[in-house]
Amino acid sequence: MDEALDAGINLFDTADVYGGPQSPEMEKGYGISEEIIGRWLAQGGRRNHIVLATKVYQPMDTGPNHRRLSAYHIRRACEASLRRLKTDHIDLYQMHHIDRATPWEEIWQAMEQLIHQGKITYVGSSNFAGWDIATAQCTAASRNLMGLASEQSLYNLAQRTIELEVIPALRHYEVGLIPYGPIGGGLLGGALRGTAQGHGSSTPPQTRVAELRPQLEAYEALCDELGEAPALVALAWLLHNPVVSAVISGPRAVVQLRENLKATSLNLSNESLTRLDEIWPGPGEAPRAYALGCGSDCCTHTATMLEDCRDGSTADGPLHSPTARCAGPAC
Repeated sequence: MDEALDAGINLFDTADVYGGPQSPEMEKGYGISEEIIGRWLAQGGRRNHIVLATKVYQPMDTGPNHRRLSAYHIRRACEASLRRLKTDHIDLYQMHHIDRATPWEEIWQAMEQLIHQGKITYVGSSNFAGWDIATAQCTAASRNLMGLASEQSLYNLAQRTIELEVIPALRHYEVGLIPYGPIGGGLLGGALRGTAQGHGSSTPPQTRVAELRPQLEAYEALCDELGEAPALVALAWLLHNPVVSAVISGPRAVVQLRENLKATSLNLSNESLTRLDEIWPGPGEAPRAYALGCGSDCCTHTATMLEDCRDGSTADGPLHSPTARCAGPAC
């Protein structure tokens, strides 16, 4: 962590649940990651130089009230995280998952209280759908709150589902994206070479590698042309996206950290970005991507209709008329 801080990294992200239980009774295990960071911060001279982020949602005990996003759990989980982190405030307090069983009014009331008490500064989300982000922001606005500052999602070259609705929502509400899994569990780190370069050196499942072999071959060939390690190209691709505020990188050794840092100075040309999109095509953005989703002539025709109907009509009549049907085969 000192090496990262000295290199200019200032976001340290964790969660109360990280560490995992070491017994079925959850007597010990959860909170270990926060405790490690807390001991590091207790050495002094670091707290004012970092953005400290943690999360709330997951079960922290066997009781029914020690999980999810009830006001009861949020307040107590925050107090417990502060104790483990050995600090008096958390810069970014993130909801680890959506809780559709708890009203947003209750969630925001609890977060608002923590903000007023100076225990948290910003609120973030993780693993939210696009409409969850919209609902959260609308409810926050009704309470005159800023709302979400960030969303942490699974996002990498090989897993781009959030481009459908999450990223458009983030752009609309000016919420930052913090991608996790940037190397796809090792898939984008040189999987065909038998070595994971950079990041955390995870080993991807061989079934996944076999399934994506043609794309991986093209990807690693492009990386060879660029003279860069595959993991660095994957990280640089994320950093190129203006909606990305920071990338969650999980190096397990100092040498991996130093390798990953090279991605911050790797500038990908427009040609390289285009070729990466060709190798790892994204889903597009909703709603147009939904019209194209089935891959038939019907969808292509429907997409054309959507492009042509800026005045609310098509060549066949009003867009919403029951007679304005697609001329292609049924989807």
